[in-house]
Amino acid sequence: MLSKKTKYGLKALTFLASQTDRSPVQIAEIAKEKNISQKFLESILLTLRRNGFLGSKKGKGGGYYLIKEPATIQMTAVMRVLEGPIAMVPCVSLNFYEKCADCPEEGECSVNKLMLKVRDANLEVYRNTTLEDLIT
Repeated sequence: MLSKKTKYGLKALTFLASQTDRSPVQIAEIAKEKNISQKFLESILLTLRRNGFLGSKKGKGGGYYLIKEPATIQMTAVMRVLEGPIAMVPCVSLNFYEKCADCPEEGECSVNKLMLKVRDANLEVYRNTTLEDLIT
């Protein structure tokens, strides 16, 4: 299930991407427009800034803004930053692999086989979807 952090992060990113002039938008405006707790949104936007998606400006006229073009922001990167590993179990993760303690042979594991298919299907969608796709 998608976490609220990721859901709200996607909503905030699409809101910022839909701003035609790319000028900074205050957290309060995003929170009000997308019905998100301002305190929670602040934490999410900080994470997105630290990971190179957003810039911020302090003071009058300040706020958050996209620093990349929406067409260059793949959902794989956003999902990994906000949600963590894309794979549902660690034994099929590309970036966070861990052997399952209860599985003697991954190649014969039915759960592993199913989760590989799920991971690959999710990656296909995320790799072929950009932030721009979500606003058009």
